Amino acid sequence: MEMSLARYLARRAALTVFVVFGVTLITFALTHVVPADPVVAYLGDHAPPELVEKVRHQIGLDRPLPVQYLLYLRDLLRGDLGISIMDNRPVSHDLGQYLPATVELATSAMVVAILIGVPTGIVSALYKDSWPDQAARVFALGGTSLPVFYVALLLLGVLYSRFGVLPGPGQLSIYTPPPPHLTGMVAVDALVAGDWAALGDALRHLVLPAFVLGYFSTGLVTRMTRSSLLEVMRQDYVRTARAKGMGERRVVLRHALRNALLPTVTVIGLTFGDLLSGSVLTETIFSWPGIGRYATNSVTNVDVPAVLGVTLVAAVIYSVFNLVTDVVYAYLDPQIRYT
Repeated sequence: MEMSLARYLARRAALTVFVVFGVTLITFALTHVVPADPVVAYLGDHAPPELVEKVRHQIGLDRPLPVQYLLYLRDLLRGDLGISIMDNRPVSHDLGQYLPATVELATSAMVVAILIGVPTGIVSALYKDSWPDQAARVFALGGTSLPVFYVALLLLGVLYSRFGVLPGPGQLSIYTPPPPHLTGMVAVDALVAGDWAALGDALRHLVLPAFVLGYFSTGLVTRMTRSSLLEVMRQDYVRTARAKGMGERRVVLRHALRNALLPTVTVIGLTFGDLLSGSVLTETIFSWPGIGRYATNSVTNVDVPAVLGVTLVAAVIYSVFNLVTDVVYAYLDPQIRYT
């Protein structure tokens, strides 16, 4: 098992290299198809033509596209993602600043989706066609169909503007001093520093964006858990366990749920990768300084190196979480073998 898993991981790592290469090629081509000049976007429409040409020469945009791409790959192999046109800083530095906030938000959103979605799906399956099942299905349908921006604005208008139950956008209130910077995740940094006031404020600011971002995932997890558990409960080994006099709770938790969670693990893994790659609308509405907002600003300002850097990070995150999902499969189902 260990040798086959090692070979599988090595093969997937090699495949990931080709996937990332393809992503860089496609993204590089698309960024140069867009009818916009990043130099003009940076300098302004009224910049002198000679200055535009000078800057274009300095950053290498006057070279043929194949040459630009080869130079980009060369720098990428050295760990250099380029220099942002807008702020003249390394893209890797910017991503290092923005990514922790996205990790904090995405992790919180995934916790919300799991803690709500899995139990709701189980209850929905066990009480099929009853009012708990109908309520759970309506809840899941809302999560998968309501637009994220609508849910975000609705909750902000009701819970923040109307009743003041929860704080508004941002990671901290303006009167709360930020904790010492360690990981870039405010709640984690406050916990490590023992700054309980900042920790409480950070957690309260996480509630709304985490629920909004996790609501869509909650709907997916609920529906997948329900459908998988209903299918497993019809299997012969479940009927055999019941015939032996085993209690319903033990049948569900010990025999049915573990097998039913296999498709749910896939949804959780892929959704978590999607959340970590950045949620543009949620981060924009809640003024959350993550890579979603960074990607939006990069596209708006035609910052080609930044767009390429964000896309590369998203591709790597998706590939890693696909691999992690497959490995978790092997733990949940010992019958799975990697060859």
